[in-house]
Formats: sequence, C-alpha cells, structure tokens
Amino acid sequence: MNSYQLLDTVGNTPLVKLQNINPYSHIEIYVKLEFFNPSGSIKDRMVKYIIENAEANGLLKPGGTIVENTSGNTGAAVAMIAAIKGYKAILTMPDKVSKEKQNALKAFGAEIVVTPTSAPPDSPEHYVNTAKRIAKETTNSFLINQYDNLKNPEAHYLSTGPEIWQQTDGKVTHFVAAGSTGGTVSGVGKYLKEKNPNIQIVMPDPIGSIYYDYFKTGKIKTDGSCSYQVEGVGEDHLARAMNFSLIDDMYQFTDDDAFTMARRLVREEGIFGGGTGGANVWAALKLAKSLKKSAVIVTVIPDNGVKYLSKFYNDEWMKQNNYSIIS
Repeated sequence: MNSYQLLDTVGNTPLVKLQNINPYSHIEIYVKLEFFNPSGSIKDRMVKYIIENAEANGLLKPGGTIVENTSGNTGAAVAMIAAIKGYKAILTMPDKVSKEKQNALKAFGAEIVVTPTSAPPDSPEHYVNTAKRIAKETTNSFLINQYDNLKNPEAHYLSTGPEIWQQTDGKVTHFVAAGSTGGTVSGVGKYLKEKNPNIQIVMPDPIGSIYYDYFKTGKIKTDGSCSYQVEGVGEDHLARAMNFSLIDDMYQFTDDDAFTMARRLVREEGIFGGGTGGANVWAALKLAKSLKKSAVIVTVIPDNGVKYLSKFYNDEWMKQNNYSIIS
C-alpha cells in the first residue's frame, strides 16, 4: 500500500472544459480547479515550495514562526503547513477578507492580525508593512514575502505551467489569470512562452488596482486603493514577483463582473469558485469573443466558493452592495 502525506496532494489539479457557459463553438475554454489543493487554493503550491526551500537553506528552523501578509488563501496554506510541521503562524490581512477565511486560519491555530483595507502602501498599518514589522520583532521567524519573493513565480514555473502544457497536449493558445503577487501569471506565463512563444498571456485586473494603468502607461496611479471588494487580486503597489514583460494584454473588470460570473459558474457549470475565478472566466469569455480563429484558452479557479458564503453567494449581501443578481 502506498503511503501519502497531506502535502503530497499539492498540485496535479484537474483541468476541465467549460460545457455550458461558453457560447463560442470555435473556442475551447478550460479551467484548472485549484481548490482541489488541500487547503483549498492555488497558494498551497507557492507556500509549500517557499517553506521547503527555506528549510533546506536554514532560513526556517524547528520551532520557528512563519509570518505573512495575506488576503486569506496564502494564510490558509501557511497555517496548514505550520500545523503539520510544528511551526507557529502569524498572519496579517486587510479587513475586507471574508469571515470564513479568517475563521479558517484560526481553526488551523494561526494568529491573525486584521488591518484597515484603506491603509495606503506607505502606512505602517498596511497589512504588508505590518507583517514585515512583526517578522522583524519576532525571534526565529521567517517571512514568506509572497509579493517580492521570486520563489513564488518559480513554484508555478515548475508545477502549474508544466501541468497545463501536459494536460492540453501542448495545444494551449492563451492563458488567462488575474494577479495580486503575480506569481501564477508570471510563472505559468514564463513556462508556456518557453514552450511556444506564440501563446498569449492575458491578465484581468480590478478597477481600483494599479496594475492595469501601469501595464498600459508605465506609470503608477496614485489613487490605487484596493477599495474593490473582490479578494486576492489586483494591488496598490508593484510586486517584484509580477513580470509585466510576459503579459500580452490586460482587461479591467468590476466587482459585479467577477461576482456575477462566479455565481453563473456554480449555477451553469457546477464549479463552486471564488471571485477571482469569476473574474478569470469573465476575461476568458471576453478574449474568446475577440478571436476569429479556433483557440484553446486555459484559466484557473484559484479557490473555493465556500470561503465567500457570507459575501457574494449571499443574495442579501449582493443587494446591499447594489450588485446584479441573475437567477
């Protein structure tokens, strides 16, 4: 009998074809179901890779504390691995993070520190700066540093990218993925373009993030505040893990675009994903509409919809926030 450990189940997630929501017969759209990872999101890949590298290089020692800033999914991965390996986890997050995500981290035994979403990038109250301060003040600690750690995209270059290439038999023509740290879109984009330089990489970005304007103009917006409600996507500062040179185009989306599509996905495809997955599929369909020739578009559903039951899967919450409800 083969013996497996929980962390052996990270990666090798299913790739499934959209059956009902895609109206374009000449385009195939596939989604990679990253909520099959053990903590429920794509972040398991990156966190596992970074922690194992830190252990191998003596940067994370037995009994240590892992510190990280998170919108919830990275935190869940950190908390899960810390529980398995006997580390303490301290996680900072903006206050827009859903209660389900916050409670999940506590369930793993992590300590959470909630900071104002409105805090600007240079504020000591910003969740990234708070994590850096805690790591500095904590003895025997290790900061994942997902935004600026190049091991983040490397994890996807070594795992997610090759999986997509193999699962599509090398027929993928376009890859669509929103980004916050940029790890997924940069790592997968690098791998796929090395296999076939003609593959196009498209990144949806929420209105209120600085990435779209930076990509289009080379200038950083001063009013990027991450005030949008979709979680884990876009940013108010540039991440070093984001490689803009690999991206061929960006689309801007609204919270309504992301939430409405996520709700359609579960109703029409049975795929119960989060808001970023909704945004990714929204962008894949926008891309498909623009293509005249046959194509194979791949995107990702980064996490599970169960994390958002109190938010956009709740009709009353949608009404209170003036979002569309499509029956």
